[in-house]
Amino acid sequence: MERTHLTMRLFNGRLVRQTLGFSKDLAGYRASAAWEDAVYNLVRPLKTLRQEVHDEPGRRWRPRTPAMAAGLTNHIWSLKELLTTVVCPNT
Repeated sequence: MERTHLTMRLFNGRLVRQTLGFSKDLAGYRASAAWEDAVYNLVRPLKTLRQEVHDEPGRRWRPRTPAMAAGLTNHIWSLKELLTTVVCPNT
């Protein structure tokens, strides 16, 4: 849990106290947290989740994101893809 909190503070400047980006309103915090979660889970490959490759010469590892490891997507998203994807609201 402590590692998760540290990662959130590093990627989301609104969680750090005594900075210009500190969130005082709930809507700004929620938007910033949603953006940080999306980038972390869909765009950033994590070294601890990579898979060893045996069938491709010249490559030893295949990078993976947390969403790929969970089976939610089959590729690493680009920021452009993330920004242009329309998400259906929960009903």
